[in-house]
Amino acid sequence: MGLIVGPRRSWALVDHGPYWIVGPRGSWALVDHGPYWIVGPRGSWALVDQGPSWIMGPTGSWAIVKRVSDNYSDLSRSFPKPLSKVLDQHQRDTPAHTSRLLARDSPSACGARWSKVKVFVQTLSRRKPIHPAAAGDSGLSRCLSAVDLIGLGVGSILGGGVYVLSGEVAREVAGPSIILSFLVAALAAVFSGLCYAEFGARVPKTGSAYLYAYVTVGELWAFVAGWNLLLSYVIGASSVAKAWTGTFDDLIDNVIGRTLERFTPMDSPGLGPYPDFFSATLVMLLAGILALGVKESTIVNTAFTGVNVAVLFFIIVAGFVKGDANNWRLSTTDLNSTAHRRNRSFAQNSSDSDFGSGGFFPFGFEGTLSGAATCFYSFVGFDTIATTGEEVQNPKRALPLGIVVSLLFCFVVYFGVSASLTLLMPYHLLDTHSPLPVALEYVGWDFAKYAVAVGSVCALSTSLLGMMFSMARVLFAMARDGLLFKPLRFMSSRQSPVLATLSSGAVAAFMVLLFDLKALVDLSSIGTIFAYMMVSVSLLVLRYKEDDVIVRSESFSLMGFLIPPHRATPRTSKNVQNAVLCVLLLVLVLSLLLSEALLFLQTREVWAVVLASVLVLVLVLAVVLIWRQPQNSTKAPFMVPWVPLIPVLSIFINIYLMVQLGADTWISFSVWTVLGLIIYFCYGFGHSVQREPSAQENFARIIRNSARVRNLPAA
Repeated sequence: MGLIVGPRRSWALVDHGPYWIVGPRGSWALVDHGPYWIVGPRGSWALVDQGPSWIMGPTGSWAIVKRVSDNYSDLSRSFPKPLSKVLDQHQRDTPAHTSRLLARDSPSACGARWSKVKVFVQTLSRRKPIHPAAAGDSGLSRCLSAVDLIGLGVGSILGGGVYVLSGEVAREVAGPSIILSFLVAALAAVFSGLCYAEFGARVPKTGSAYLYAYVTVGELWAFVAGWNLLLSYVIGASSVAKAWTGTFDDLIDNVIGRTLERFTPMDSPGLGPYPDFFSATLVMLLAGILALGVKESTIVNTAFTGVNVAVLFFIIVAGFVKGDANNWRLSTTDLNSTAHRRNRSFAQNSSDSDFGSGGFFPFGFEGTLSGAATCFYSFVGFDTIATTGEEVQNPKRALPLGIVVSLLFCFVVYFGVSASLTLLMPYHLLDTHSPLPVALEYVGWDFAKYAVAVGSVCALSTSLLGMMFSMARVLFAMARDGLLFKPLRFMSSRQSPVLATLSSGAVAAFMVLLFDLKALVDLSSIGTIFAYMMVSVSLLVLRYKEDDVIVRSESFSLMGFLIPPHRATPRTSKNVQNAVLCVLLLVLVLSLLLSEALLFLQTREVWAVVLASVLVLVLVLAVVLIWRQPQNSTKAPFMVPWVPLIPVLSIFINIYLMVQLGADTWISFSVWTVLGLIIYFCYGFGHSVQREPSAQENFARIIRNSARVRNLPAA
């Protein structure tokens, strides 16, 4: 039994162990994370310093812990008269005081139901502490350097898309201005990348977007983000494995495909033409390499990435050596004549609008922006670096450096390859399936197509390795937190999440073995883009989180919103959260308008222009109001500049890209999310390591135990 005596004769009774502090009039505080932190209602806190004797709060406040007996007789002689009277009165009134508290803890039936609903909703938003006490070592091996992270990020970003996407976008959407499309896409990707980089510096743990959402917006949204990331990685890994097999099979004259289709055909809706044993074996082989350890995996990744980058730089050099700058200045006559020289009828194969009007912007600046939306997906993969938080040396420096350098390096490569491609060959003659080999053959370098094939195989290998690496780490993090099945957190003697790695590899192998993945490719995109959007939202919440100070409770006021205090408080943090919700709603409506009513905007229909103008104006106002609020005073080694502008731009870009996806993709996304929520409420909700009894349940238990200790009749 103990008593906390604070300034101005305030006091609180320490009852039943170090976990609960029961104060006057039924007030209470929860001692969280061991005996060192006291977390009170509405975010208040105090630090227990110098052993169990002193409690030091913010702004110099303090309190002394005194040991007392149950009958308080020593206190009557040890403390001033007014306090002695208070304690004596408290002792005499204990039965009545206890009864009042128990009665207040047992409200009416309607109030009890509402109280349970409120507690349930609060439980769904429970957050993982950023710096939990006694966190200990995670068990993962910290053996990666910043160079390893850059290699991992470059390998994940520079996948097979660089060998296909540039030709398709240049021929059908952007023409030579594809280099500007990649520039715009890179800027958009950097917005998301910067948000990841700051979280990497602040929360250097394994889990990527799942973890970042967990420490800011709560458990439920974190699970949704992690669950959809797993879907993105599974479908992405399966699709890349099938593309790897197809590329390799092309080199050997399609022997694998013809043999499997002949002896093991499958003719069912949703299934592939034959079971792809080769791709499934490839996935399990890479899963085995990943299970050996992170260092061995990065060595393999670095080797493949080096070959891929060497081939791409060879293509860039070839473009500037054999390229023709006139291919960026084609006229309509040039388009027609070159088409005839290639034995193609311009009139039969296209109209004037198919290949545009020639020049550097054959499809106008609108085509350049449309190409940028497609090129954005080519920068997906930098989030792989964020999953290595517990396996890298000096993560607070290495994670931001790895993300930013990877994105910048990949932009240089994409810019160079697309420029080289459109210099080697007129954009309208590019092959949409194998643009680089055809372009090199066009200038007489037939031998180079074998180097391109090798580079393509290496690029697909690193992309597949990066997806499987990320998938295993996210699965491990969710299992460790109790939201997915805990056996998946098993670690091998080589400090590798072996069971999560092999399990995720087995699921991807099963998918690629049997299913036709063409209809599911967009699901991979929507899961990744949703995670990027969640990280941007989480960064806004984190940057405007209240400082660790005790302040009096504040209600909302318009003047307080427009002229906030200089220090972040729970009220200003809540104001920002509400403003962020408004931003999300405004961005969603504006994205739908730009997607579905773009023609009306282009023709300057009054209703469309007025609606878009109002939405943009209100959105700008919301951003300004967020900017006016005080930010959290905690600093990090890397911080995103121009907050809240950059996170809001990232949110807009990601939501706009999600809106562009088809209805079938959204239906599949919704079904997968509902399936995940069923798993969460049936398993994760009850097994979460952040699960605690509700405050009302604990308080009622304490009061009843106090009554039993004092030999009083409990209610």
